[in-house]
Amino acid sequence: MPISAAENAEMSSSQLYLGLPMWSHSHWQHSVYQQCQQSERLARYAQVFNTVEGNTTFYATPSLNTVNNWASATDDNFRFTFKLPKSITHEHKLHNCQQALAEFFNVMAKLHEKVGVWKIQLPSKFGPRDLPILNNFLTQLPADMQFGVEVRHREFFAKGEAEKQLNRMLIEHNCNRIIMDTRAVFAAPPTTAAIIDAHEKKPKVPVHPIATAENPIIRFVGEHDLDKNQHYFNNWLTQIPKWLAQGKQPYLFIHTPDNDFAPEQAVDFYQQLRAKLSNMGLPTLANIELPQTNDASQDQLDLGF
Repeated sequence: MPISAAENAEMSSSQLYLGLPMWSHSHWQHSVYQQCQQSERLARYAQVFNTVEGNTTFYATPSLNTVNNWASATDDNFRFTFKLPKSITHEHKLHNCQQALAEFFNVMAKLHEKVGVWKIQLPSKFGPRDLPILNNFLTQLPADMQFGVEVRHREFFAKGEAEKQLNRMLIEHNCNRIIMDTRAVFAAPPTTAAIIDAHEKKPKVPVHPIATAENPIIRFVGEHDLDKNQHYFNNWLTQIPKWLAQGKQPYLFIHTPDNDFAPEQAVDFYQQLRAKLSNMGLPTLANIELPQTNDASQDQLDLGF
C-alpha cells in the first residue's frame, strides 16, 4: 500500500538510528577505522553510524574521565543506548535502588543529551508476578529521559494476559519494548564456537514487532552469511518504513555471532532500505563512506544518500 501524503509528512520529521553492539572491535580495523588509533575508534565509528549499544555500563559504571572522552568523541546528533547497571536490574531486581540509580545518572550526566534510550534488561526469571515491581520502578524514573525494557520470560511472548499487561504498562509509561530478533542465528547450525556461544547466551524468543513508545528498538542477531539473514531482514524492511511513516524514531542494532562483519551487514541493510524508500524522504545517516579496504574482494561501503 502506498504511503499517504500525511504519512510522508510524518516521515520527514522521523529518524532512523542504525548501529552495532559496540564501537571497538579489532576486526574492524580493516573496515570502519582503517589507520585509526584505538583511542580514536569511537570518533571514527560515530562518523559512520549514528547510534551504538552501550553494554559496558551493564558490567561497570565508567569513570568521569571516560564519560567525558565519550562525549568529546561524538557530535550532537549521535545517540548512545546505555544499559542500566546489572547491580540494579539483576542483583537488586529493581528493589530499593534509587540511590544507586541517581549515582549512575550523576556519573553519566555529561552524556545525557546524547543518550537516546536507557535500556533496562531484565533477567529471564523476571516474570508476570514481578510486573508491579517494574511498574513502581518506571514510575520513579526521570520524566525527561527515554527508557526501553527488554524482557526474556517466556510468558511475555505468549500473547496472553501477561504480555498484554506488560505492553499496557509500557505504553502508559511511554517506555519502549526492546525487540530481540535471534531467529537467524538460531537457524544456523552450531558448527562454530561463536554460533555455539550465541545459542547458549542469546534468548530464543518470538519476535513481536510492537512499538509501545516513540523509539522501537530492534536488536538483530544474525548469521555470518548475509544471504542467510536476508529472509529475516525482509521483515524489518517492511516494518521500519511503517514506523517512520508514523513519525517514530526506530533504533536497529546489527549483531553477528562474532561481529566481524556486522558493519558490512548493517550497511547492506541500510542500502536496501534506502532503495526501498528512495522517493519517500527517508531520513539520512551520516553522508560519508567507509575507507576503501585493501581487500579488493570487498566493495566500498556508502551510508549516504
